[in-house]
Amino acid sequence: MSAPIIPPSATHARRALVLLIVINLFNYIDRQVLAAVEPLLSAEFKLTETQAGGLASAFLYAYMVGAPILGRLAEKWSRWWLIGGSIAVWSLASGATGLATSFAALVIARVCVGIGEAGYGPAAPALLADYFPIEKRGRIMAFFYVAIPVGSALGYIYGGQISALLNWRWAFWLVVPPGLLLTFLCWRMPEPSRLAHANNAPRRSFFRDARGLLRVPSYVFNTAAMTAMTFAIGGISFWIPKFMSGRVALARGLDPEHLDDAVRGQILGEVNTTFGIIVVVAGIASTLLGSFIAEKLSKRHSGAYFLTSGGAILFAFPATLAMLHLSFPWAWVAVFCAVFFLFFNTGPANTALANVTSTRVRATGFALNIFAIHAFGDAISPLLVGWIKAETGSWNVAFGLVSVMMVLASGFWLIGARYLGRDTAAAAALDASARA
Repeated sequence: MSAPIIPPSATHARRALVLLIVINLFNYIDRQVLAAVEPLLSAEFKLTETQAGGLASAFLYAYMVGAPILGRLAEKWSRWWLIGGSIAVWSLASGATGLATSFAALVIARVCVGIGEAGYGPAAPALLADYFPIEKRGRIMAFFYVAIPVGSALGYIYGGQISALLNWRWAFWLVVPPGLLLTFLCWRMPEPSRLAHANNAPRRSFFRDARGLLRVPSYVFNTAAMTAMTFAIGGISFWIPKFMSGRVALARGLDPEHLDDAVRGQILGEVNTTFGIIVVVAGIASTLLGSFIAEKLSKRHSGAYFLTSGGAILFAFPATLAMLHLSFPWAWVAVFCAVFFLFFNTGPANTALANVTSTRVRATGFALNIFAIHAFGDAISPLLVGWIKAETGSWNVAFGLVSVMMVLASGFWLIGARYLGRDTAAAAALDASARA
């Protein structure tokens, strides 16, 4: 598959950035809809908390296994064609989630969503890194990744409101048409010419390239830190709607285990809307501020991207613990602080990931990173949180144990900071020699 190959002019670069931001927005809307409607879906299918967490894990296992395979294709095929096809797959699979009549059908649909997103995840940031030079990459990645909190927030709000107005199934059906439109727009985009340099380079095996990436210390420490962070975020964010809905019900003198569907839906809609607003406000502010601070500090310290990430996430740990114990409305304030400091690393960590990988292996680098952070991160944690809650009967125990991973993430980033400048320069030298 191929698309016209052109030099990455400023006009084409801007068009690509806008389109990829919109795609990333819908990507995270699709992801979070399941969490937003989980209480209603679980009530209809009579799912246990372990089964409900397993739906999230099914998506993530498909995503992490597919990412290295499809990421490799992104170094051979047109990335725009691959991204467009991936959007079509995940959009149609989301629609199929709304048609499911059994738990097995739900699992199959979520697996297909994961496969679709696996083709997009490695290709999109690698494509952006080819459109923009390293001195602009931090800001560009910040704009791209700000779609994560915005899309996640819209997913919670959209899922909650559509479920209240219509039915939880409509929340999945209505995402299909815009997804197919984005597919069409991708297939009309030309490929940036740097793909030609990558294609002309001698091809090496996937495992040889993977071994090469594992010899880059800042790549390894960054991936380890992102894995620990993703473990914590995945375990907590999937269960926030149910956890906070239960707390709201208790605050109103209701038994969260014995609510009728109308009351459960109303409370869930309120919680999803509040949480969505928090995620979008805190997420946008922290993603942009984190990238701005890291970029400014990078002029003085070569490890600034990791120092910014590692320092900020330390504050997310006590904020998460406070969320578990404070009464309303202070519990929501703690949620805001936790989200703010968790998203602070998004731009810096992903910019560093792009900077320490050369053009030829960048998509593979993102693919391996995706595999690791999900295989050992949020593919496990939603199921683990659900299991701990079922065994102990306490959300506080489940969330408290998982949130310790935030401290571990900080340690990895702070250790990796000493290698970042050297590894960034080495990757830039490889790209310069390839263009010569």
